[in-house]
Amino acid sequence: MTETRESGADATRNSLILAGLDLFGRHGFEGASTRGIAGAAKANIGSIAYHFGGKDGLRAACARFVVETIKSVAGPAVGLTEAAPRNAEEAEERLVRTVETVVRFLVAGSVAPRVIQFVLREISHPGPVIDIMYAGVFEPVHKRLCQLWEQATGEPAESEETRITVFTLIGQVVYLRIGREAVIRRMDWPSVGPEEAAKLASIAGSNVRAIIRARKGAQP
Repeated sequence: MTETRESGADATRNSLILAGLDLFGRHGFEGASTRGIAGAAKANIGSIAYHFGGKDGLRAACARFVVETIKSVAGPAVGLTEAAPRNAEEAEERLVRTVETVVRFLVAGSVAPRVIQFVLREISHPGPVIDIMYAGVFEPVHKRLCQLWEQATGEPAESEETRITVFTLIGQVVYLRIGREAVIRRMDWPSVGPEEAAKLASIAGSNVRAIIRARKGAQP
């Protein structure tokens, strides 16, 4: 019986987080009501206070969910917990693998729309939870990508040029999510499924390789 109650509590908690991601992302923190979130989660309005201490706590829980979700996707690809690549070729492969993995998640992952919507809202209207996401995943993943870039190209990881370059690599990936409707229409696809996601990921990976080749060719 205890396991059943815990399972039910976890399900309610997760439903509230998903509803929070959706409504905070669409309407902002002030515009999303606790009643609306509870209704979307099919939960009692008191469950928000019970599980999170209130609306602010739910917002923070949503931010932590974003951190864990992105870490679970990008972490293994970028090698956050792995040893550094042995050579430039391995570093390049890890960069390409990361970009391709994140593209597939963003354009075809079921939870991706809520995650990216919440992130974009918090970035465009910075609030108290931006620090959770920045310290938890944005900074460590970006730093790791910069380190891989240095190993792949020889350009210093913390130089201004490298940091900007890595942001542009991330940018092409994020656009495929936020511009998804435009992509579908321009490509004349009915939707983006695994096959379409694989095509987008392949081109994004090829772009990374092309930039690395160009940078290496420009070096004396």
